[in-house]
Amino acid sequence: MQYRFAKQFLHLFVAWHLDESHFELLSFEVHETRSRTLAASQEDGKADPKKQKTESKEQEEGEDVPSKNKKSADNEVHDGEEEAPSKSKKHKAEESDLNGKATAVKEFAEFCKATREHLTVEDMRKILQANEQDASGSEDAVVPRCEDVMFYGPLDKCPVCGGQLECKGSKYKCTGTYSEWASCSYSTIDPLRRRGPIKVPDDVKNDFVRKWLKQHEGKKYPKRDMDIDAHIFSGMMIALSGRMSHSHAYFKEQILKHGGKVNNSVVGVTCVVASPAERDQGGSGGFAEALERGTPVVSENWIIDSIQKKERQPLAAYDIASDVVPEGRGLPLGKLDPTEEAVETLAAEVKLTGKRAVYKDSKLEKDGGHIYEKDGIIYNCAFSMCDLGCDINQFCIMQLIIIPENRLHLYYKKGPIGHDQMAEERVEDFGSRVNDAIKEFVRLFEEITGNEFEPWEREKKFEKKSTKMFPLDMDDGVDVRHGGVALRQLGLTAAHCKLDPSVTFIMKQLCSQEIYRYALTEMGHDLPDLPIGMLTDLHLKRGEEILLQSKQDAESVPESGPVADAFWIEMSNKWFTLFPTTRPYTIRGYEQIADNVASGLETVRDINVASRLIGDTFSSTLDDPLSQCYKKLGCSISRVADDSDDYKMILKYLEKTYEPVKVDDVVYGATVERIYAVESSALPSYGEIKKHPNKVLLWCGTRSSNLLRHLHQGFLPAVCHLPVPGYMFGKAIVCSDAAAEAARYGFTAVDRPEGYLVLAVASLGKEIQEITGTPGTEDVKRMEEKKMGVKGVGRKTTDASEHFTWRDGVTVPCGKLVPSGNKGGPLEYNEYAVYDPKQVSIAFLVGVKYEEQNMEVVADE
Repeated sequence: MQYRFAKQFLHLFVAWHLDESHFELLSFEVHETRSRTLAASQEDGKADPKKQKTESKEQEEGEDVPSKNKKSADNEVHDGEEEAPSKSKKHKAEESDLNGKATAVKEFAEFCKATREHLTVEDMRKILQANEQDASGSEDAVVPRCEDVMFYGPLDKCPVCGGQLECKGSKYKCTGTYSEWASCSYSTIDPLRRRGPIKVPDDVKNDFVRKWLKQHEGKKYPKRDMDIDAHIFSGMMIALSGRMSHSHAYFKEQILKHGGKVNNSVVGVTCVVASPAERDQGGSGGFAEALERGTPVVSENWIIDSIQKKERQPLAAYDIASDVVPEGRGLPLGKLDPTEEAVETLAAEVKLTGKRAVYKDSKLEKDGGHIYEKDGIIYNCAFSMCDLGCDINQFCIMQLIIIPENRLHLYYKKGPIGHDQMAEERVEDFGSRVNDAIKEFVRLFEEITGNEFEPWEREKKFEKKSTKMFPLDMDDGVDVRHGGVALRQLGLTAAHCKLDPSVTFIMKQLCSQEIYRYALTEMGHDLPDLPIGMLTDLHLKRGEEILLQSKQDAESVPESGPVADAFWIEMSNKWFTLFPTTRPYTIRGYEQIADNVASGLETVRDINVASRLIGDTFSSTLDDPLSQCYKKLGCSISRVADDSDDYKMILKYLEKTYEPVKVDDVVYGATVERIYAVESSALPSYGEIKKHPNKVLLWCGTRSSNLLRHLHQGFLPAVCHLPVPGYMFGKAIVCSDAAAEAARYGFTAVDRPEGYLVLAVASLGKEIQEITGTPGTEDVKRMEEKKMGVKGVGRKTTDASEHFTWRDGVTVPCGKLVPSGNKGGPLEYNEYAVYDPKQVSIAFLVGVKYEEQNMEVVADE
């Protein structure tokens, strides 16, 4: 309280002096500014500006400037130490190198000046063409390109894509395209150049060029020295706001020195730099204006760190204002802290729920609008494009919406994913002019994609074009994030359900929006603008084809280098174009393919199945949506009594083979809440399974969001083979004898402690192969073809002496976890692979609750 009072008093004191003694206040401000400037100079090892100026002048006049440290220097010599040579050979060489670079830079600057005086832009284009260089673009592009080629030599083509290199900032970057999915990402500070003299066309009759070529005939081209430091902030306009740790003059000098520009206004700037204290004190006018405009506001450490690391740092990492942005404005979702983004998207209304849904932002749904349809064509399209090389991540929505009285509207929206403030959006009223509206819709489709509309809509014929967007193939239904039971409806929906209360409980969980929203949020595919939960099978198939082709191509890609970079960027572009996210990144390596692409595809596939099973619970025609969904499942679910032998057996099996799940520094145990017995028409019955040999009761881990698909369609094999755990057995159904392994998949999040583990009876067949390492591609193909049972030996195994037989010869490998002797194996626990879905049947669903074990309870004082 004392500090707060003192602070208020200081504000009043300053305000009073502003009225009564302006001169005194002005003097105080100038004095303080000079102090900060002097401190900054001393901090950076700079001498007093006046002293520097005097010494410089004296040196220019040839006067000897006496050293103030001469006495101490003499003392050092008198102490008996030998005086070192004034300049070592190494020092001379470095100085010579620096002088040579300075001379080259000076010569190039003089050459550029002369070139612009004596050569026309048209002559420059002809010279570029004669030397097989890019001659397109504006004068601002052609002039520096020609100067570089004439002085330093013609550039070779890009070694990755064969495109044209061009000097941009501190590097030479390729301007070509790697494929229709990706611009080329190749860059270098030392490009290869062609030998031989510059070619000048005969029709360029210019004495300056001829004379210059004659002077440099037979000489080597100089090497261009790329000063990375001078281009850190190249292309950026930066504004400085409020009181900072150094003076504005100091930061302005640093920005200009490293290639940026400083603006006194917030309008049109890339970002605003301020101190965190400025935000805490309410901010200056520039700070507030930046918030209103949605301009990024970053701390001054962004400048300092970018200079120290010799690379421009991401603005989002230094954001100091996203939590105080006015409602409706602010940073893109992808620039928020991931936790803040999750909060935003989890609660967000899904704006586009399916092929026949009116986009919420159009506001036309409230007027009774619906999607226009004619001759079997539904005029509703969504598009996306991700190109990491160009920093592009966009979406587009285009709809024809008809409202009562037959008024037709075209709705169009296009912009960066997750940043509505930067999107172009319009609604055009075509009235009764249906043909005009359709023509404009078709024209826009062709402009956006480079493809014709009708062949896409009727036959799904589409060819991806470079720099063009790709359509998301939406299905006719409702995304479960909208159609599922909302959190506030769960109680009322369960109360009206005619199922047994124990079955109502699990159906209430599986039909809620929540588990599907959380699953998509965890994967980063939770955009409210696009119906990721309502895509066609064809779209999902395209995703699978990209995954399989990328996996195959990755086998021949080098581990590092520009070719590897280009490959992984293209692969990432493909994935994030088909399945958009607010945070695209370069996927690299098999582990990331497994964790993000393969697993992501399987989860999105299963959520789409759930969307179709659940439908639209908001529909007035569904009095009992939980019962309706249960009927569609084709599955019998019943509660296992707590005092039954099966319950006790499962409880023992879990306790023996479970190890706590560790998340960061927190350890979670699992307790059984309830157990369900399951019989699904999509799975082989227990009567069929028990006839097979080598039957084992095994654990299977799964997300809650995948359960409806498992119950409705049965277990599906993994989507592909990858040489990492989880996919190392290829297209197999994989289970484990350790509940600890299944718990890793069943665990959801700290704030959602409930999950399900699956117990399935699996027949391993007559032939069982044990492996201790990662099988190769040929081994996996052989196992898939023979459909043999495979046991992958983990570093831990269950104690075989404690195993027992359940019923009908089904083995329960229930035993405490002990070292297996396979210390170097890729698996932590034993895993079993079955290649024939008819040899696996779900027997039980085990509902568990994850509880923190090492939580310290602090008593209330």
